[in-house]
Amino acid sequence: MRRAVTRPPLYVRRPFLAGLLRQLPLLAVLGVVGAGLLMVGVGHWRQGLAVVGAALVGAGLLRAVLPVRRVGFLAVRSRPVDVVLMAGTGLLLTVLALLIPAG
Repeated sequence: MRRAVTRPPLYVRRPFLAGLLRQLPLLAVLGVVGAGLLMVGVGHWRQGLAVVGAALVGAGLLRAVLPVRRVGFLAVRSRPVDVVLMAGTGLLLTVLALLIPAG
């Protein structure tokens, strides 16, 4: 009978890769925020701020559904506080950006 060969976990075999994979939610949020800020920079400030707000709402949703070992640096405080602050700030930013009258 063959014995099963157990491999060490990824964080032991490749710690850099494991750390990078753990930060994928944060990198995704930062990518969307960067795209929104680029839109603000080229003159589409209303749409850009709406994209940044949507990224923050998405960060709140990711924080709400992902386990602590997968969420990386999106976990700063307790889960309820993180979700309320990120999603609330994103919603408020989006609403304010869309409500300001175009000049």
